[in-house]
Amino acid sequence: MSRQNKDNKVDDFRLDLVDDRTHKQLWCMRFSRIGFIVSTVSAIVFIIFIFYAVFAFTPLRRTIPGYPDESSKKEAIRNAIRVDSLEKIISRWELYSENLRRVVDGEDPVKIDSIMRSGDTGYAKSREELEKTDSLLRENVMNEEQFGLTNRGHRNLPIEGKHFFTPLKGVISQGYDRLIHPFIDITAPANSVVAAVLDGTVISAGWNDDAGYTICIQHESDIVSIYKHNNKLLKSTGDKVTAGTPIALVGGTGTISTGEHLHFELWYRGEAVDPSKYINF
Repeated sequence: MSRQNKDNKVDDFRLDLVDDRTHKQLWCMRFSRIGFIVSTVSAIVFIIFIFYAVFAFTPLRRTIPGYPDESSKKEAIRNAIRVDSLEKIISRWELYSENLRRVVDGEDPVKIDSIMRSGDTGYAKSREELEKTDSLLRENVMNEEQFGLTNRGHRNLPIEGKHFFTPLKGVISQGYDRLIHPFIDITAPANSVVAAVLDGTVISAGWNDDAGYTICIQHESDIVSIYKHNNKLLKSTGDKVTAGTPIALVGGTGTISTGEHLHFELWYRGEAVDPSKYINF
């Protein structure tokens, strides 16, 4: 009985297309059970791949709910700038409340210029703590100089060993491209403070029709930094600057500028390099 059932098992099939009136065969396809399953799975996989390619590599992907478009990216940049502005406003209110407390207690108010130069918001420390910290730092430096540990004047570190100061806190609106865009653009509110990235000397500071107010600083180890499209320059040619020193205010000057931002270039041994590799923005 089992052998009979095994012999009656059908493995081959035929699909015919026949004219109903003349019974003439118009089309015929033969297939096996395994072939039918393989063909069906292959067709389903091919259809899925086609749908994926259409939605992944064509503008149709923007129809997917939640997919970010150009307006979403611009809104994200604007929100980041607003958050940065709110942080600055909060810092001003904290400084105001701290100065108000000091005046009420009969103490000297905090000097804003010293905070801008140092970039430190820890102004709530007492004078005694600051003097103690300064004394310890001076003592450590004197001990190092006594035994020649610092080797000052003979260190010529490559660019990878430099500690760069962030020139501007903002959003990188256009990144570095070695051929098309060998620099970066940083978007920030107008009149934000631009700082020097390293110690150096201002070798050029003035107006350029295309780049607006531009300042160029020569640093050690054949490093040059350039800051363009500023609203105002705070340093002149020949001035010595240290890392973190305010040198300009953000603007949108120059005929090729499209808005308030900092055009920042970093050159090493006569070649433009990607600043984002060495500086945390």
